[in-house]
Amino acid sequence: MISPSRPPAELTTKPPAELTTKPPAELTTKPPAELTTKPPARALVVEDEPGWRQILSELLGDAGLAVDVADSYETAVTLLRAAAHRLAVIDLSLGGSDHRNQDGLRVLAAARRLDPTCTPLLLSGYATVEIAVEAMRMHGAHTCLRKERFRRAAFQALVQEILTAAQAARPADGASPPVAAAHDVLIVEDDAGWRNLLAELAGDAGCRALACRSFGEALAWLQRARPAAAVVDLALASSAAPGENEDGYELLAALQRARIPALVVSGAASSQAAARAVLEFAAFAFVEKQGFDRQAFVHLLAEALASAAEAPGDAHLAALTPREREVLALLAQGLTNNAIAAQLIISPNTVKRHLKAIFAKLDVATRAAAVAKAIGET
Repeated sequence: MISPSRPPAELTTKPPAELTTKPPAELTTKPPAELTTKPPARALVVEDEPGWRQILSELLGDAGLAVDVADSYETAVTLLRAAAHRLAVIDLSLGGSDHRNQDGLRVLAAARRLDPTCTPLLLSGYATVEIAVEAMRMHGAHTCLRKERFRRAAFQALVQEILTAAQAARPADGASPPVAAAHDVLIVEDDAGWRNLLAELAGDAGCRALACRSFGEALAWLQRARPAAAVVDLALASSAAPGENEDGYELLAALQRARIPALVVSGAASSQAAARAVLEFAAFAFVEKQGFDRQAFVHLLAEALASAAEAPGDAHLAALTPREREVLALLAQGLTNNAIAAQLIISPNTVKRHLKAIFAKLDVATRAAAVAKAIGET
């Protein structure tokens, strides 16, 4: 019997190596890092002057931001709708040679509506004090920068501060949102080192620090929140009145009207400054920077918070916002709606809306009754 012959060798040998080896490394390796990393945060520049557009774009790009550029209100709105922005620098006047143009305020309003997490900065060579205050109070501008005082280093520091604060406010991926602190403390200090120190100490005391560096920024905070206490430097870099340097006293007056205890931490350590802060504006304490003691400050802050919690007052009055308290205080002085509007730099219609809210919260129907209730509880 003849055995069947084996198949030819070419039918029994293994396939060529190129058919059995693993795919080339470039097909199995992970995508390049640039394809997997998150895109950079975005910034928006709204400026109709090419030179300023270039300067601002370069500075923001150096800060690691992807920059969108607009030269008009319409283009800015389109960009605000298209993507989220970490911050925006907005020129007040977008009308070329027409210095009366105030389209920048319209852009601020649009940013607040379309991109609420964006921090807007108003930039102008023509802004009056009233416009600057309106931009911060009514439209949520972080601050108002004047072109004739513009300094690259100061602008870069401001941008870095905003980016750092925004990053700190965002929880890490998968992390739970932070638990709200027991108290909000407003920190108003124009020196970054002191501002960070005071915020750190407030955090050590279990409080959430609402840190800002100017009178205008502090007023904007008071429109959005009611802090349990405030820490104020007397000599602030003024955003509302460049050249003036007593905004701390103006802020103490606003805090006094709102019944928010204020600790003054100041380098202006004269007896006159201390007396004015304590006697005229009822500051809770006056602390000199030259002899600053961390532990003593934390104790003073705790005492201020305790005094605010124990302070007697009508529940209806406690429900009023700081702005409503300001309106009520001026009403008690006998001012008309138009006079109140001029004093607070708002419209008479806004005054009417505040009065309507005050009447409802105080459960009264007339101006006289509201004043009587306020005087009876102060």
